[in-house]
Amino acid sequence: MAYLTWNEKYSVGVKEIDSQHQTLIDLVNELHEAMKQGKGKDIMSQVLQSLINYTATHFGTEEKYMTAFKYPQLSSHKLEHEKFVKKVLDFQKDYNSGKLALTLDVMAFLKDWLVSHIQNTDKKFGPFFNENGLR
Repeated sequence: MAYLTWNEKYSVGVKEIDSQHQTLIDLVNELHEAMKQGKGKDIMSQVLQSLINYTATHFGTEEKYMTAFKYPQLSSHKLEHEKFVKKVLDFQKDYNSGKLALTLDVMAFLKDWLVSHIQNTDKKFGPFFNENGLR
């Protein structure tokens, strides 16, 4: 069973962003599965790096539309993205240096942040983007 499962309650009403959110969920699930199976550090590092890379791509997409449509909460939304990226980069640095194991606490943080961010922050821009013609 997947650690985190996409469902329509996560939809922001923008196909491209919903698809990217689904990919992020898939990457969190892949990382969780690798951790659960006790995969080697190389594989875990690779999956974590994929999650970091794709998160940057996804945040770039959201911020591109926010800028283009002059979304009023752009700065606070961008700040949330920056804090998340810093936290995950810190996880990666600590993991790669042997100071941190990828544990259920780390996985819970990723899951909780993603779900909370989509449902409480991203949901706010969905109607705004729709009004600007993005669906």
